[in-house]
Amino acid sequence: MTATRAALRVTVFVCEDRTWHHRPLYSEIVHRAHRAGLAGASVFRGIEGFGASSRIHTSRLLSLGEDLPVAVVIVDTEERVRAFLPQLDELVTEGLVTLDACEIVLPGAARRPADGGRDDEGGRTR
Repeated sequence: MTATRAALRVTVFVCEDRTWHHRPLYSEIVHRAHRAGLAGASVFRGIEGFGASSRIHTSRLLSLGEDLPVAVVIVDTEERVRAFLPQLDELVTEGLVTLDACEIVLPGAARRPADGGRDDEGGRTR
């Protein structure tokens, strides 16, 4: 049987042209999540969308100058995600941050040894 565990997903919606100290904001969020030791983060670029401004952002040929929406998705335990939220509060001044309870599927967990597949020195056995 495949094992699951409870987790929390944070999704940050921002415009791709937003920056933090001359770096794309989405990139700063991903790098901070990495430094914080979170399980993973991915950035998804939207092809069309709108936010609080009600202005449509699109990737259609005649609108190449429009900045597109991006979503940064981070998943980890609730404790770790909530500990990361103050950093998002510092970075995200325009946009939307959502939190969703979710489950992480751990494929093959039932086939792994109880020690997590580690040898005596703490290294992976696979």
